[in-house]
Amino acid sequence: MRAMSPPVGLPVLAESDLVRQVARRLTDAIVQGRLAPGAKVAEAAVARELGISRAPVREAARLLESQGLLMASPRRGFFVRELSAEDVDELYDLRLCVERHAAVEAARRLTPSMREGLRRQLDLMRELARRDDPAAIVEADYQFHRLICEAAGNARMLRLFDGLASELRIVIGLIGRLYDDPDEIARTHEPVLEAIEAGHPERIVAHIDHHLGVARREVGRLVRSLTLTP
Repeated sequence: MRAMSPPVGLPVLAESDLVRQVARRLTDAIVQGRLAPGAKVAEAAVARELGISRAPVREAARLLESQGLLMASPRRGFFVRELSAEDVDELYDLRLCVERHAAVEAARRLTPSMREGLRRQLDLMRELARRDDPAAIVEADYQFHRLICEAAGNARMLRLFDGLASELRIVIGLIGRLYDDPDEIARTHEPVLEAIEAGHPERIVAHIDHHLGVARREVGRLVRSLTLTP
């Protein structure tokens, strides 16, 4: 008799929009580290834990595969995608190119409503830190950076940023593991916003380079340590 996979802390779902709800729960489990890189997503176990049939779990897994969070293996099922140190380097190379330009353009085009939106997002990150809600902090962090790209007014650049969404959520989730104080994540974004509000291109680029550079170094170090862990 096959052993049952252990639960990973997934709450029971309501009936409506099951596939998206399952996808969100699995995404939360991935970014919080409850489903580790390389872990198998056992459809039967997830369905049992959520109190639903296997069909929406399978559809949710396919959705997350299309977003880059899961990988499918023939006759073996779905597994959480593993990011290598090289993947992290490539992702941050691209982030630096996109977000340096986006932040400078956002400052040039900044309106009071844009500024208020960024400030509200920063306040939200602080509030979520007080609630100790890691998955929501990951999403708020991602949305802060997306708002900067949106404020830049370049639709193609925004689509490029959106194409990185799943990988960004994974690395932001890894960043969350690096801080004992969740509020520190919000504090690291404050100098970036202040530089954008001040509107000095050189200062903006310097703060983006520092903000992403620290994350790149620490996430890369964490990924290498996870790779070396037996």
